[in-house]
Order: sequence, then structure tokens, then C-alpha cells
Amino acid sequence: MKKSTFLLAFVISATSNAQTNVVHQYNCGEFKLDMIANSMSKINGEFVTSQKIASLGSGGMKMDMTLMPARDGNMYGFEYVHPDGSKKRWLNVELIRTNMDQPRIIGSFDCRRISN
Repeated sequence: MKKSTFLLAFVISATSNAQTNVVHQYNCGEFKLDMIANSMSKINGEFVTSQKIASLGSGGMKMDMTLMPARDGNMYGFEYVHPDGSKKRWLNVELIRTNMDQPRIIGSFDCRRISN
């Protein structure tokens, strides 16, 4: 009886966890953004190191993220923007400088949703 109860609890737990991890995937230029419900987002397969989400009205959002360091050794700052009432989405990316005398390198990329 104990084994069947444990097995049932395990199956229910595994099923409920699979349903709550909703992933929205976007291609933003050369970056692949995975927004995972109740978790940190991924960029190009790497979990971001920090993430802050702000609401832009009832249907929009802005998400600030950092990736320090990325696989290539650089540090990046990301800003994903989806304005309220708009179908447009974009990702602003900045290479974080190690010295203030270095030039700023910033890019902006339109995002399109990848069907799951």
C-alpha cells in the first residue's frame, strides 16, 4: 500500500511540474530567448544570472536580464520589451564594458515567436 501511494504521489508531482513549466521561445536576431514560467529565462541555452520583470499596462511587459559571464567570457545586459497593445517585441543587448573608456556596443533586434 505504501509503495502504490508513493508511486501515485510521484506520478502526480511529475505531471503537475511538467504542466507548469510553460516555455515561450523567441528568435531575436542571433539570440534565442526562452521565457520559462516560474523560472529564470534562458538566452542561447544559458540561464540568465539576474532577471527583473515589470508590467507595461495590462498586456505588456519589460524584462531586464544579465548574463555574467556568458560562455564566450563576455558579460551582457538584455532588455526584452513587449509594449501594451502591440504585437511587436524586441530585445536590446549591450556588451557590458570592463572599462568606462571603452566604447559602448549596443544592438536592438526584432523578436519573432517560435512555435512550440
